[in-house]
Amino acid sequence: MKTIYKLLMLPLLGLLVLSCDLEDGENLNGPTAESIQNGITRGELQQTVNGALSDMRLRLDTQIDGQALPGREYYRFQSSDPRWASDVMTGNLDDNTFYTTGPYGARYTVIKNVNLILDGIRNSLGVFEPNEVEVAEGFLKTIQAHELLMVANQQYENGMRVDVSDPDNLGPFVSYDEALTFISNLLTEASTQLSNGSSDFPFNLPEGFDIASTPAEFQKFNKALHARVEVYRSNYGPAATLLEDSFMDLSGDLQNSVYFTFSQSGLDFPNPLFFSVNQTVANARIAHPSFIEDTLTGDNRINKVVRREEALTQSDLTGIYNVFVYDNITADVDIIRNEELVLLYAEALHLSNPSEAVNAINVVRNAAGVGDYTGGNSPSELVDEILLQKRYSLFAEGGHRWIDMRRFNRLDELPNDRAQDNVFQQFPTPAAENR
Repeated sequence: MKTIYKLLMLPLLGLLVLSCDLEDGENLNGPTAESIQNGITRGELQQTVNGALSDMRLRLDTQIDGQALPGREYYRFQSSDPRWASDVMTGNLDDNTFYTTGPYGARYTVIKNVNLILDGIRNSLGVFEPNEVEVAEGFLKTIQAHELLMVANQQYENGMRVDVSDPDNLGPFVSYDEALTFISNLLTEASTQLSNGSSDFPFNLPEGFDIASTPAEFQKFNKALHARVEVYRSNYGPAATLLEDSFMDLSGDLQNSVYFTFSQSGLDFPNPLFFSVNQTVANARIAHPSFIEDTLTGDNRINKVVRREEALTQSDLTGIYNVFVYDNITADVDIIRNEELVLLYAEALHLSNPSEAVNAINVVRNAAGVGDYTGGNSPSELVDEILLQKRYSLFAEGGHRWIDMRRFNRLDELPNDRAQDNVFQQFPTPAAENR
């Protein structure tokens, strides 16, 4: 489908998809897409960067729910839309409904709007110094790479477009492996630009990027994302090097992260992943019973769920623990944090340096209160342990369980609660796409 996006320059909501064609008329709140492409001022650059970062949060809840359910992390009860308990739990997915088209469209919204900003910077002769253009491009390409990876995680072997720079001539669908290669190359290119440009961005970043607010610091975030990609590709040597150059810190705070913020003020919106305790089937996230049953003795990560006053049941799916990773309506949502990086490091070293992999595993285990790892050092044993720790450390945060089990061909190990249930491996290509 040829899709062209309209820019709405609102203070926080930023850039949104409204229709399949650019609508006529000026938005009094800011510049048009055409004016941005033709050249952008410093004020407009700040505005559009804010918009792109804000839009990264759109449909985040739909994407995380859609990936957490096949990963059997939790159930999503919504009496007004039982498709969470039917389609997504049984694997009978619709290619033209919200859980397929919503995240897909939201991610490409950001990707397309970043392309407009890139055009604007390149066409703004005399506005920015060349070294400012370098770091701005490095920043924007890193954001694009993140969004492309989000699409790849859902589409998997169904493929995806990585080149959407020309809305009149969209690039072809490429395979999952080709998409990861493209994303890896994009992150490398972005990292080089972050190194070669100015020491400051020509814009300010919001609170969630406090540890990545300068090009040098943001490059560490870039390398963290790149390490995730290389681990997905089983390129363990490069992944380990990237992690060592990222903000990973084996002796630091595991919660240190780059994250999204939310609020209830102005044009912003609250955290859509938060539900209060004891919600009804009208809207609830209920931990899969296996999460509680498989918890190691003394593991403090069990605090990510809260026991309800009584069990909740919908469509023969039952649980008694609420997901409570986000405990208030404006809680932050991590994009990537130190705890994941430590576990990625363990995986990157599990073949070449198993003893150091165990050291990384122990960092996470001891923080969780379960003590040192006492199992074997064979590759299969270490993978078992890493998957276990990732299951509990990243519970309900981004669909990591489904992605990880798929990477190791273990989807058949995930539980099915009803005879009709099935763990699927990818979302369908949206029906409106013209392949």
